[in-house]
Amino acid sequence: MLVESGKIVAVEADGLWVETIAKSTCGSCAAQKGCGQSLLAKFAGHTTFIWVSLAGRDAASYQIGDAIELGVPEQVVANGSILVYLLPLLTLLAATVSAHQFGTGEGWTTIAGLGGLLLGGAFVRWRAYVTRHDSRLQPVLLDDQQPLKFA
Repeated sequence: MLVESGKIVAVEADGLWVETIAKSTCGSCAAQKGCGQSLLAKFAGHTTFIWVSLAGRDAASYQIGDAIELGVPEQVVANGSILVYLLPLLTLLAATVSAHQFGTGEGWTTIAGLGGLLLGGAFVRWRAYVTRHDSRLQPVLLDDQQPLKFA
């Protein structure tokens, strides 16, 4: 399970909105200074807001500003990464090869490749929409005790 710390920014009856700062991966990557993600995070102060289900916990025990830990199964991250990065690439290649096999010119082959890329991206977007409420793919609260207070 991948663990990330976050700060509660809103409390709802059945869940929490949590602000996370992507720090867990940036310090361990071999690219370090050559990474665009790290540069963007420093420039934009990149934070992410995630909704987390309370799963039967009492919402009154959580307050805005509390620090909590979230967990996401590693398999969810691995499968999601494969879907998001590999599928559009494969559809791009399939469309390009198909267009080339039909004897189209270089321009049409390029357009077909772009169409394949967009088709793969549209499928990823559709899949994300369809599975947005799947509890197996959502982050979970890891702390069963009272949340920590930020000073």
